Amino acid sequence: MLKLVVKGAILFMVDSKKCIGCGTCVGMCPVGAISFDENNKAKINPDICIKCGTCEAVCPVSAITINR
Repeated sequence: MLKLVVKGAILFMVDSKKCIGCGTCVGMCPVGAISFDENNKAKINPDICIKCGTCEAVCPVSAITINR
């Protein structure tokens, strides 16, 4: 299941089938925009996110993608 978040012209996608809940993205986000949902899957808060792409770069299973 893909969770889509749109902020401006940027589309963030978290593939919950790929997300293993490791927390790497949560720990590396410089502004704390990522947390876990009730299923221990990553979710991005578009109101906090600064669109830096760190989460996409550090995800070990490529569960997060950002389309600019």
